[in-house]
Amino acid sequence: MPIVDACIVTPANEDGSPGTAKLLANAIAAALGVASGEVWVRVNYLPQTLYAENSSEGAPCPVFLKVLHADVKPIEHVEQEAKALAQVVGACLERSPELVHIEFAPAGRGRIAFGGRLLR
Repeated sequence: MPIVDACIVTPANEDGSPGTAKLLANAIAAALGVASGEVWVRVNYLPQTLYAENSSEGAPCPVFLKVLHADVKPIEHVEQEAKALAQVVGACLERSPELVHIEFAPAGRGRIAFGGRLLR
């Protein structure tokens, strides 16, 4: 189980593709070695006009990921996962991996429920 929220900054003249969530879910599952039906991806698009970086001209179009796992992983695993996610998401979205920024959420076990059943 990872649940991945992707916020994709898009140039002002571009809309998001309706197939992006499925593309990312399949690519992330393959990169992390996760079984079918075990990766959930939600995609939101943010127009570049609503994104800024301080003291920079011509803001890039980064991707922000928030990744929720059931349990906290060892730091070495998180480092490998961050690199794999940056690579695969960057490739899917035709962006440099340096533009993929990842936040790992606190463990979901005991805090998240599926179909009303708390993950224990």
